Amino acid sequence: MSTPEQTPARSRVWLMTLAWLWVGVPFLYGLYELILKVIKLFGG
Repeated sequence: MSTPEQTPARSRVWLMTLAWLWVGVPFLYGLYELILKVIKLFGG
């Protein structure tokens, strides 16, 4: 059984996780593409 104090904290954790994914996934994809281009530029 959940108390009313736990519910907002849980939804806030979910929201923070979603926000980090919203920013982190494109950032990591861009970093991956950058690394591939640097390897192509300097290594190939």
